[in-house]
Amino acid sequence: MAAATLVLTLSALPAVAADTIRVGVLKFGTVNWEMDVIKAHGLDAKHGFALELVEVANNEATKIGLQGGNMDVIVSDWLWVSRQRTEGGDLTFVPFSSAVGAVMVPPQSAVANLGDLKGKTIGVAGGPLDKNWLMIQAAARKDFGVDLATEAEPVFGAPPLLAEKAAQGELDASLNFWNYCAKLEAKGFKRLYSGSDAAQALGAGGDAAAIGYVFSDAFADAHEAAMKGFVAASREAKEILRTSDAEWERLRPIVRPADDAELAILRDRFREGIPTAPLADEIASAKKVYGLMVELGGETLVGSGRELAEGTYWPGQADAM
Repeated sequence: MAAATLVLTLSALPAVAADTIRVGVLKFGTVNWEMDVIKAHGLDAKHGFALELVEVANNEATKIGLQGGNMDVIVSDWLWVSRQRTEGGDLTFVPFSSAVGAVMVPPQSAVANLGDLKGKTIGVAGGPLDKNWLMIQAAARKDFGVDLATEAEPVFGAPPLLAEKAAQGELDASLNFWNYCAKLEAKGFKRLYSGSDAAQALGAGGDAAAIGYVFSDAFADAHEAAMKGFVAASREAKEILRTSDAEWERLRPIVRPADDAELAILRDRFREGIPTAPLADEIASAKKVYGLMVELGGETLVGSGRELAEGTYWPGQADAM
């Protein structure tokens, strides 16, 4: 009788709600692919949190939303995180992808190296202080004695617009984000030179994740188990995306490829960008690239910090299971 009463009492207690993690995403951003895998396979529940997506219009809106408390996690780059920490903030970073942009040239282009871009029109996504653009300029000066900023014709614009102009033949070359490069690759465009190529040529190494999940130390401290669960779910989702072609077929409506060839290239380039380096190696590579950014971009790009800020990479990710 006592046992039955205890069972009834326990069953009447309310269930403990899982910690909710609000992730800011762009409507058609590549982060949605991984988020969809997490939701579809119930990986959030499996790892002890509830995933909630907050759609925004652009990357700047995610930063505003994070800093304003309207979302808990966004995707951005570690360089911004380091600058925020240098200026007194408490943001921290978990690698999401090492996929980087590349200079793409049309199928019949005679351009064979960075030196051949002299006098050419180059579409550049990300603006004049884009890390890849700065490094590729430095590599062109080092290896070919060409200053692409003054001896070529850079045209800055939004990634979709530049990809469209490249496809229409209005640009001699295009430096765009990795997924737009993949779409051009499916149209026969050639990868001339990537941001990773430039980092390696300049001695900085090219294996640090370019972008990652960003959140505050305060949030991670208050929701440590949920954040470790989030990292674990992210890793499990990546493993599904790395090994299952069927999963990519399921994601087709979200990825929205033009055809099978484009889906295959987007899938393969995504897989190439899945981080595999140990955390210590990620940090070491980021420190090298940071030093290069100090040299190339100066205070306008990195702020007052002369080296990667302590705590830029969240230590809790090391033991997330």
